[in-house]
Amino acid sequence: MADESNAGPVAADVAADAEVKAPAAKKQRSPRSQKAASEPAQSKTPAAKRRGYSEQEKKEKLKLIETQVSGGSTLKDAIKGAGISEQTYYQWKGAAKPAEPKAAKSESKDTKSTKPLPAGDELADLVQLEEENQRLRKLLAEKLRKENTELRKRLGLD
Repeated sequence: MADESNAGPVAADVAADAEVKAPAAKKQRSPRSQKAASEPAQSKTPAAKRRGYSEQEKKEKLKLIETQVSGGSTLKDAIKGAGISEQTYYQWKGAAKPAEPKAAKSESKDTKSTKPLPAGDELADLVQLEEENQRLRKLLAEKLRKENTELRKRLGLD
């Protein structure tokens, strides 16, 4: 058997391995670059800076796109030609459309005094139509009353 107390050459080998494994000097790391979050993103890329369009510019671009599409161009090409994205186009279009119907709805809820009055001939026609409408409503009411009484007689409810 081997003598356990004979550790001399083994200890020397372990010491030699330790010297080989330990580097003489540490490697120098290059400094890390700064994170992008510490700087504002807009200052780095001026192209990414948001450009706000005025309402007039928005309307002009929407009209331009509409005329190009009616002229035979595709919608995508017309939007690219106007220099905006499709998403922007649909947002502008959606914002422009609901404003018009709301105005029309508010006019119908208002009283007659806020609506512009028609001219002389139109006013006479309007009055005549309203009178005819009242006459027809009365005739319809009379006819329904007669039918109702007939049905009651047939059923024996009267």
